[in-house]
Amino acid sequence: MDEKAAVPSDQLIEAVDSKITAVRTSSLDFSMNELADMYSAGELVIDPEFQRMFRWPEGAQSRFIESLVLELPVPPIFLIEREDRVYELIDGLQRISSYLHFRGQLVVDGEKLSPLILEDCDIVSELNGFSFRELPRALDIKLKRSYIRAEILRKESDPRLRYYMFKRLNTGGEILSEQEVRNATIRLLSTGFNNFIIDLSKNPDFNACIDIISENQRLRRFDQELALRFFAFKNDFATYRHDVADFLTDYMEKVSDPEQPAQFNYERERAIFVKTFRVLHIISDRLGIGSKIFGTVTAAGEPRGQFSVYHFEGLVLGLQAVLDDIDLDNAEQVDRLAGVVRRGKADREFLRHAGAGKNYRNPMRSRVDYFSERFKAAVE
Repeated sequence: MDEKAAVPSDQLIEAVDSKITAVRTSSLDFSMNELADMYSAGELVIDPEFQRMFRWPEGAQSRFIESLVLELPVPPIFLIEREDRVYELIDGLQRISSYLHFRGQLVVDGEKLSPLILEDCDIVSELNGFSFRELPRALDIKLKRSYIRAEILRKESDPRLRYYMFKRLNTGGEILSEQEVRNATIRLLSTGFNNFIIDLSKNPDFNACIDIISENQRLRRFDQELALRFFAFKNDFATYRHDVADFLTDYMEKVSDPEQPAQFNYERERAIFVKTFRVLHIISDRLGIGSKIFGTVTAAGEPRGQFSVYHFEGLVLGLQAVLDDIDLDNAEQVDRLAGVVRRGKADREFLRHAGAGKNYRNPMRSRVDYFSERFKAAVE
């Protein structure tokens, strides 16, 4: 029997109305200074057990502060009022924590964090390098008086709504990956470079080499991020510090900005990309490892089906030092290059710079240089 047919219309309306009356909400505008004072006084709790960890990188925190200074619209926060009138934050942790971090008031795991120093502000770059204490008085006051809308679930509401509101706010939709966000937002600047990356991510040789990435990674556009990573690190490594996500976004903006586009020869860059992955596809076939050319290795040094971005970076970027000198019709040369790949992936010297947590500048430079030097010797 159809469930909806078993519920008379008047009962359905009554059920909806009863839930509406169980929800008591209000909207208030708080200044950021008020929220900071409430936090210091214990009247605002920003780390209830169900809240996500504070995980925004410092660049994202800085850009939120920049948004407040520029009076850009920011999303509302959501609070629950407890019986003791204390507010618990159920959505907005990253934003409020960023402001408190800048003010030097944020406590994480019982320890107060050092005040945030602004970095990666991309609208008013002059803000970079400033701490809260160093701001001119006018900006200090402006920031304190910045307002944010708060939607408050009052204490008189059905206690179960604490769970349901949190669930709807945090799992109502799938969180976008970094690359999905880039694809969606970069179109406000231009579509050329983004379409270029998407097109190259369909290249057969490229796909043959990265075929071990998961279906979920493909759905979240990790293949496109790898294509972007190739160009960003190849062309702009000098500006890379540590935060890969910010670095990739910054590079995509540089190439896409119609007012100040970075130099990018689409025809030449396409040819480089195509040849790079053609060479690596041929090498993987020569070694008989198929799509595992970017895989991690077993204790015995055998590639396995677990994709490693560190192996990807070392090989594709290391190959650039000799790309123009590679003759794919020269079987002996290809065999020597394949030997470099086979030995290098299992070499402790390379693996020392390709383990977990090695995504910062020096280890990356080392793993690229490792293959660059050996590829050069192989083509001489």
